[in-house]
Amino acid sequence: MLTIFQRRTHALTALNGVLDKVPLSVQATMKKDLREVYWAPTRASAEAAIDVFAEKYRAKYGRAVECLVKDRDALLAFYDLPAEHWDHLRSTNPIESVFATVRHRTVRTKDSLSPTTARLMAFKLVAAASKTWRRFKGTNQLPTVIAGVRFNDGIQVIQMPANHAA
Repeated sequence: MLTIFQRRTHALTALNGVLDKVPLSVQATMKKDLREVYWAPTRASAEAAIDVFAEKYRAKYGRAVECLVKDRDALLAFYDLPAEHWDHLRSTNPIESVFATVRHRTVRTKDSLSPTTARLMAFKLVAAASKTWRRFKGTNQLPTVIAGVRFNDGIQVIQMPANHAA
């Protein structure tokens, strides 16, 4: 379970890395094409969008394409989880927002903090920020995900027992 989330964070970082490898003048168009990959309704359509992206940009921006293709599995890992969770998995903004708040406060007071005080302040800042977080969608699906039930394009895969007729 944790590895999927770790892979997703790595993949989201890689998407930003794709844009870092191209000139600013191309980034707006490329970002639009990356959204086609990222917001695809199924894994198959996302795979097709990656292939279209690669064909469109490979000749001129090979490094950017390789960055995307290398992280393909991690980028598409969320299709193996319930569809209700996809909104949360498609963004690292909540995490980045909390870290930005903690970083902002600790940088401002860095000379006056001991390691213990810094940890306590970071804890309090995260606790305060957590009061404004939106609720996790699909909490009813968590036990099935934890139990290792498989999902395909956000829909639970029902395993049919094999009938052993003699």
